[in-house]
Amino acid sequence: MQSPEASTAASPTQIQLTLLAVADEVVGTLAHLVAYVGALALFAILALAALGQLPELRGDEPADKPGWSTADRSHPAFAVSRTDSSEKTASYTILRHPEGGRRDVLRWIGEADRPLAELEIYREGGEFDVARPATADLAAQMGLGAATALEQAGLIDTKFGPVALFRPVGAAEGMRACLGYLKRYEEPALQISGFSCQGDTLPTRRAAVACTLNRLTLLASGNEPKLAELFAHAELKRRGCESQGSSDWLLGAANAQLRGAL
Repeated sequence: MQSPEASTAASPTQIQLTLLAVADEVVGTLAHLVAYVGALALFAILALAALGQLPELRGDEPADKPGWSTADRSHPAFAVSRTDSSEKTASYTILRHPEGGRRDVLRWIGEADRPLAELEIYREGGEFDVARPATADLAAQMGLGAATALEQAGLIDTKFGPVALFRPVGAAEGMRACLGYLKRYEEPALQISGFSCQGDTLPTRRAAVACTLNRLTLLASGNEPKLAELFAHAELKRRGCESQGSSDWLLGAANAQLRGAL
């Protein structure tokens, strides 16, 4: 009869089976550990690769928002009657902005195809920046460098009321410099600007600007009744260009008070 000690003693076969089970478990654990470490290494490599691209991504400029584009299918909304057969209308360009703005730009050229004058009627949309100075783009519009400083050169009287004149800082009275001009309305949200290089003297250049504005007419207001009302009231004060003269020069005696770099 077998003793209890003999019955409970592990046989060599059982010990071998137990060792094999432990070994299998260790091998399985190591396999899972290797797979886990490999996955971590793969994620680390991908992360490093992504980080290596970050400087290039940071250096990329953000995509430009849609800006002004030529509206070839739009119809002219304004016109300027001609009084001089020597004038040549270079172009009538209409620009539109996705946020609602519209610019009607009329340009004239003179001898040797040199810019003679420009008139822009800007109907503001959501793109208009109220914090931007009204004269910020006038220097570039006049064909000068964008950084060119302008100074006020008085006011002229037109059918749209007083209009501010501008010229490059330091331009002498007798110097033949083009005159810029600017008129803004809050209601309707409208800006009339441009420049004129017509005339050999300052008084004749002032008269040329006033004449251009007095000849400006509205062809179609679209769905903008306030724009039509503005031009209707302006027409009541319209005068012929032959009547333009020194009387259109406002605040002539106080001209020095108006001049200052902008």
